[in-house]
Amino acid sequence: MSTAPHYKPNVRDTLFNLFEFLKVQETSLGKKPFGDVDEAMVRQTLDTMLPICTGIMAEGFTEGDRVPLQFDAKTGTVTLSPAMKATYHAYFENGLNLLELPTHLGGMGAPPSVGWGAFELIIGSNPAAAFSFLGNILARIIDTLATDAQKKRFVGPMLEHHWGGTMVLTEPDAGSDVGAGRSKARRVESKDGDVWHLEGVKRFITNGDIGDAAPNIIHLVLARPEGAGPGTKGLSMFIVPKFLVNDDGSLGERNGIFCTNLEKKMGLKASATCEMTLGDGKPCVGWLVGNVHDGMKQMFHVIEHARMAVGLKSMATLSTAYLNALAYAKERKQGADLLQAGDKKAPRVTILHHPDVRRMLLMQKSHAEGMRAMILFNAALQDSVEMKGGHRAPEAAKDTALNDLLLPLIKGYCSEKSYELLNLSLQTYGGSGYLQDYPVEQYIRDAKIDTLYEGTTHIQALDLLMRKIAKDGGATLQGLMGIIQSQTLDANEGGDALKKERAALAEAMGAVNTGLTALMEKLGESLYHVGLQGNRLLFSLAEVVIGWLLIRHAAVALEKQKTAKGPDVAFYEGKIASAKFFAHEVLPDIAPRMAHVPRSQLLAMELSEEGF
Repeated sequence: MSTAPHYKPNVRDTLFNLFEFLKVQETSLGKKPFGDVDEAMVRQTLDTMLPICTGIMAEGFTEGDRVPLQFDAKTGTVTLSPAMKATYHAYFENGLNLLELPTHLGGMGAPPSVGWGAFELIIGSNPAAAFSFLGNILARIIDTLATDAQKKRFVGPMLEHHWGGTMVLTEPDAGSDVGAGRSKARRVESKDGDVWHLEGVKRFITNGDIGDAAPNIIHLVLARPEGAGPGTKGLSMFIVPKFLVNDDGSLGERNGIFCTNLEKKMGLKASATCEMTLGDGKPCVGWLVGNVHDGMKQMFHVIEHARMAVGLKSMATLSTAYLNALAYAKERKQGADLLQAGDKKAPRVTILHHPDVRRMLLMQKSHAEGMRAMILFNAALQDSVEMKGGHRAPEAAKDTALNDLLLPLIKGYCSEKSYELLNLSLQTYGGSGYLQDYPVEQYIRDAKIDTLYEGTTHIQALDLLMRKIAKDGGATLQGLMGIIQSQTLDANEGGDALKKERAALAEAMGAVNTGLTALMEKLGESLYHVGLQGNRLLFSLAEVVIGWLLIRHAAVALEKQKTAKGPDVAFYEGKIASAKFFAHEVLPDIAPRMAHVPRSQLLAMELSEEGF
């Protein structure tokens, strides 16, 4: 049993994505609004982060799981374990909050590609802690959406004093149907601007209270103003502080928003998942964001960031699980080589020699690298959007649409597939993986939530098909397919060395197009077919994108391999192997999966309730 921190990062692959494949040093760094950031700064920042994330932040991972959160029902306060509190402070004390923060807010102003690449280190080392840093993101969102008076009151203090932050949507009776929320808001006269009193109960609020780890928490709350209509269009978003904030940014009295229950969970136990009660016995004061009733649209700034973060969390967990399993497989001796299985005198070999172990490891490796490629490819699109004036700028429309198309793949596919493949991580250990001596059993428990929150997997599939693809008649999707066709298939990217892999990609892409066409035909029969087949299409499209990116990575690696030295020789060999393995072991599964779509039938919907 190792007593070292669990976290094993893959910074080399992140650097490959950023500087050898995406080449952000040419496309993003040094250009407005990222003009103060260059490649040397990024590399130095990651080097600085590495010992912090593999050290103090990773050290809180196990203790956070084993030492329960303390909840004081009388005060509505949650107390973190000492290690988790130390992790929270280490993030700010070492300046990890400054990387992606815009320069006008005192940050380094790094582009999203760099920010997401760095965030993998944080969320991979301690995912429960990573979600307690949302205050940093909320400060940027409030700075974008709020009035000048609201910015002055909240943004500076949030950043200066390292306040926490939450997104407060879900209600006990509404769940994923956010528009069914019943929390109310009533406008009151106040010298402090557009002030409202909120009432209601919210559920599943991540880090709704973290005690004295942060001096204050800013909650962004969705509630329905008096007289507003039903559904999501009737919701508005409010800034609701745990402690009221005076004009000068100093803290006032306790606001009427309290944690009234702490959920007991199977995993991610160090993250306080709270029931929050608003306005029970004490007014819950909130400020209408921007003085406009545009709540759901505003909240999507937070939701889309959270969905990207959840997909990244899933990938980061799979990546460290794979690297831990690989280290074990290199040390654990058991049995003879399969070619000498009949020789009782044959030497015992490490389990890395066994074919099935190698198969499991390559399945984990190729998927972890492929998901990282998809996430950072999308992050680079976000660079482009910001450089072109933001998601509302006409010049950024195509990049924005492609980012929107990829988000449900990142959240839905990465969370589902990572959870599935973590079983292979555990299986690599044999029975030892089932013990708490190794981190993989906690990885599995902590990862299950990823398929559930920020929109379940099927919500992502419906979002992909009914909003992202249908929104523009499939133009963005076909644009992506056109890029794959022209840049990789028609251009023979990777030459003869990747000929078979390109053929597998072409077949998989054709199968997805055929499946989508079949689904459109099935819609004439019933919209239920979207619900029954949506997940298959989401998974298949994600695997086409991943397969494409891995082949492109392999093409870069083939060139780099010609002059590689030292550890890079093996690194590039591994990159090529990931692409080949994925192309021959994963992409061929898409065609038979898509064959289900034209055969889709409505038995599941026609069966009576009693028949179940």
